[in-house]
Amino acid sequence: MKTDQKYAFETKMIHAGYEGDETHSVVPPLFQTNAYYYDSVEHAQSLFELKEAGNIYTRITNPTNAFFEERVAALDGGVGALAFSSGHAAMFNAIVNLCCVGDEVVSSCNIYGGAVNMFGVSLKRLGITVRFVDPDDLSAWGAAVSDKTKLFFTELIGNPHANVSDIEGIAEIAHKNGIPFMVDGTFCSPYLCRPLEFGADYVVHSATKFLSGHGQVMAGVIVDGGSFSFKDNPRFPLFNQPDVSYHGVVFADTGAAAFILRLRALIMRDLGSCLAPFNSFLIMQGIETLSLRMERHCENALKIAEFLEGNEQVERVNYPSLKSSKYYALAKKYMPKGASSVFSFRIVGGKERAAKFIDSLCLIQNVSNLGDIRTQISHPATTTHSQMSAEQLKASGIDGGDIRISVGLENIDDLINDMKNAFRSCIQ
Repeated sequence: MKTDQKYAFETKMIHAGYEGDETHSVVPPLFQTNAYYYDSVEHAQSLFELKEAGNIYTRITNPTNAFFEERVAALDGGVGALAFSSGHAAMFNAIVNLCCVGDEVVSSCNIYGGAVNMFGVSLKRLGITVRFVDPDDLSAWGAAVSDKTKLFFTELIGNPHANVSDIEGIAEIAHKNGIPFMVDGTFCSPYLCRPLEFGADYVVHSATKFLSGHGQVMAGVIVDGGSFSFKDNPRFPLFNQPDVSYHGVVFADTGAAAFILRLRALIMRDLGSCLAPFNSFLIMQGIETLSLRMERHCENALKIAEFLEGNEQVERVNYPSLKSSKYYALAKKYMPKGASSVFSFRIVGGKERAAKFIDSLCLIQNVSNLGDIRTQISHPATTTHSQMSAEQLKASGIDGGDIRISVGLENIDDLINDMKNAFRSCIQ
């Protein structure tokens, strides 16, 4: 599909990134190769010096991965994208692309527990400090900025309580301070929200989740909006000073996709968190039905949330599409087609009652995953967020009675009946 044509989202999710090849294959081909031959020594040298575009080694580029990257970039409205072996790998590599020892990141505290551990423990060991803030408190973002801050980060819909970040408000503060802003759009997918349109500079997805949708793969992808300029910004000598890796190239002078180019040519080259081409091939199949799946996910999720809100054994339901949610207005602003299908609810009786409810389910799976066509449920305090300290759990509002659910595509009556039976077990 010609990238300069203004096709609708549903058309892009089927055609973007692949314009056909010499085989005339309808489906984007799987290039299951680790390397590529060069026409000459001169050709190889031009490729390695970034003077010519082309395939060098699958760790850096692969045609099947490129189909996937270009499709997601088109869906999110970016100038480029880079795929990784997991969502976590994408986040880590993006931060390392911007930060050195002594640098800082400002992040929402209401994010996936594994990300909290990566930010607060692993990055700290590398000399990168992450300052956690309440994402609802816009003043806290500005107050956390120092001359070492290199990135703002938030999840559009927070994990597990489905808080909605004010993307425009946070972006304004970031850009006022000359700092790029990255949004994790995993829960929404580009179909429900494109954060680049609201001021974000980069979007990260765990493609393991809704983009794939079928529980088959691990993958991550970063989309570059091309909106952030590193030129003459004293915070980013890595971009606006000559790089020794490529004989003095200044990445800030390479164009709008400077971030993604350096991420690919330097960070991916050196750290090697590349995505297997077969995984890209599978995700492409999933993306072809993305809009249809997301519509059903949101429809089912709202019905489940309304059912839970009317249940006397449920203390509260954290779903932004409920009119009772304090995030309802933000959800309508950023996600008018629906606020995804991942949210939490707190069961009366704490951890013991939550465990009994989960163990009593028959259809709904107890799985530490989300964004699957299958409905999956988990207990954050003992699984996905278990690495967090008591203080961090309190700051994120996570209690022993909290249950996270990712609503799938099953028949809604079957799902509700399964939950009704589990609730009955809790009072026996």
